Amino acid sequence: MSVLTGSGLTRSYGAFDVFTDISVSVAQGDKIALVGPNGCGKTTLLRILAGVDEPSRGQVNVARDVSRGYLAQTAEDANDFTIWEECQEAFGDLTRMGARLAALELAMAQPETQESALAAYGPLQHTFEARGGYTIDTQIKRVLTGLGFKPGEEHKRVAVLSGGQRVRAALARLLLEAPDILFLDEPTNHLDTQGIEWLESYLQDWPGTIIVVSHDRYFMDEVAERIWEMQVSAPSSDSRQVLFEAYRGGYTDYVAQREERRERQTKEFDAQREVIAKQEEYIRRNMAGQNTAQAKGRLKRLNRLERLEKPIEQRVMSLRMAGTSRSGNIVLETHGLRVGYRDAAKALFSPPNLQLLRLERAALVGPNGTGKTTLLKTILGDLEPLAGTVKIGAAVKVGYFAQAHEGLDVEKTPLNELLDASPGLTLPEARNLLGRFLFSGDDVFKKIGALSGGERGRVALAKLTLQGANLLLLDEPTNHLDIPAQEILTEALNHFDGTLLVVSHDRYLIAALATQIWSLEPAGDGSRLSVFRGPYDAWIESKQPGAPVPAPAEAAKTPSSRPASAKSPGARNQPPPPPPPPPSAAASKNRERSRLRQLEQAEARIATLERKLSELNWEMEVHGADYERLRPLMAEYAKIEKDLEAAWAEIERIG
Repeated sequence: MSVLTGSGLTRSYGAFDVFTDISVSVAQGDKIALVGPNGCGKTTLLRILAGVDEPSRGQVNVARDVSRGYLAQTAEDANDFTIWEECQEAFGDLTRMGARLAALELAMAQPETQESALAAYGPLQHTFEARGGYTIDTQIKRVLTGLGFKPGEEHKRVAVLSGGQRVRAALARLLLEAPDILFLDEPTNHLDTQGIEWLESYLQDWPGTIIVVSHDRYFMDEVAERIWEMQVSAPSSDSRQVLFEAYRGGYTDYVAQREERRERQTKEFDAQREVIAKQEEYIRRNMAGQNTAQAKGRLKRLNRLERLEKPIEQRVMSLRMAGTSRSGNIVLETHGLRVGYRDAAKALFSPPNLQLLRLERAALVGPNGTGKTTLLKTILGDLEPLAGTVKIGAAVKVGYFAQAHEGLDVEKTPLNELLDASPGLTLPEARNLLGRFLFSGDDVFKKIGALSGGERGRVALAKLTLQGANLLLLDEPTNHLDIPAQEILTEALNHFDGTLLVVSHDRYLIAALATQIWSLEPAGDGSRLSVFRGPYDAWIESKQPGAPVPAPAEAAKTPSSRPASAKSPGARNQPPPPPPPPPSAAASKNRERSRLRQLEQAEARIATLERKLSELNWEMEVHGADYERLRPLMAEYAKIEKDLEAAWAEIERIG
């Protein structure tokens, strides 16, 4: 049964159409993610469906007694409530009912009002308990803890919170209100990884309907069961068109279906165009000849033919990452390292001895403030270690992508940045390169300071391609990029013939690339870094309760399980917590997706190891008479053979 429908929805600002004639139908329990490039109108459509804005044309119909709740990307006007009071407002009648019960308890203590208060108290308490009134405090504490609020912060006034904290407080209230249809605009923007994982779990068991706009591909894989896609053709011209299409499954399913659908549409369009060309040629040749009647008949049929539209070719960033030379086998090593600042009281952390080999991909993950960027700057040599050494391997050329794009001069233009970065680059070559990163016309002459975060990121990536590095240190490379740009970057890095060390909160990127996880976690008044040698999904599984305990040699490298949300004391008469529910269909689906991702990563690792063996074979043939050169090659060959055997065993385990 449909709980919401939209028909012929159009939104215009003057003569500019954001989108036209979009129709949707939403069933009870649907979990939908809305995707598309920046500027296509996703937020506008979401606000219209949520009832926040009105369409210029068209109509939204909501089923009787169906409630809607909307979370905006940015913080709305703050009030004078505390976070706790803001969350209590979600329960409305129940909160007032609790206050009435408290008043009746006082009245029952007075002889003159005891009898009437007692008579009113019993039925009201029964209703209050049946509707979950005695679990309000527990529910609030659970949601606030899950969304990353620390004990004591619930007493802060919303008015003094940062913008991100206000968005999280608004999300907490919305989840507690539990509307029938939940509209979320970029709900993960202000959450750390632990908060995002908690929200995913919470929404997987959400009994109502969800429509979410998100750039977080992993989040969509975990939560969404349908994808709505908005595409834009010619975004900067008067012929702009927004195409709306629906897909089944999560984000990974959508990508596969989208490619199949576009390939089929292109083939059908090309086939029809070929048929039309043949018919038109026949008509031209025979209209004035003996076969005039046949030619006229074909012309009539051709005029009645419903012409297929050419599939939209969305303008996307073109990115190729290629190292100029092959590095040595050991790309990066640290020994006895202590990371921190000279003027600080103590080091941020002292990692175990780290090593990155050629073609390996390490993901450096952890909460903000634990020292991820500081470690990158220490490796780069921009920050001197407090103790120990960082050694960059032979023939290694380092390329660095800074999270805040500090390498860009705000007074320069994108064109100047590229010409200065590569003096041998000609003006046409620089403009062509910027065109591949979606800078055209006068865009190349805008000052960096006037560009958006996403545009600055594209300039930084364009500069990175000119460096010819074979070791890339990337600090949050997908920040501010829309999904099409994220896809292109992921694909380019996946085919990069070099070594990667990536700092990112983008779990989809990490799951697609990483062969090992470097995890930084708060520990006392500093941080602790541990190394997990395996892909991201295996690392996540290792943290789950009941996961196999690693062997002693690996235990020091594996991060401890994420602590469960702290249990808070509930109100009086609170029943004991229910047993954990059986796995839901969504959880089963997500496990299968996780399994397929692990399988792909294991296969990619096998391909990498086999390529390494082939290279070593060639090197051993070249140095066959030089035992001193041959001995380390043979040792490395034996090690990689063992790694390959383990990778095949992993394939068998995953099934």
